[in-house]
Amino acid sequence: MNENRVIELEIKVAYQEDLLQELNKIVGLQQHQITRLEATCKMLNDRIKSLSTESGGGGETVEEVPPHY
Repeated sequence: MNENRVIELEIKVAYQEDLLQELNKIVGLQQHQITRLEATCKMLNDRIKSLSTESGGGGETVEEVPPHY
């Protein structure tokens, strides 16, 4: 009985190690994707700023007061 319990625990540990490796791989892929998304967001932000500067806006948005005020 004691030996069967040890075998069961070894099997559980083996499954947990496999699961941990799989989760580690997934987290690595997600980090790579996050890094790419951050770079894309930065590029888009820089592009928006450059377009607003080119249009003469100076990068600042001024809210006009509606005529009824």
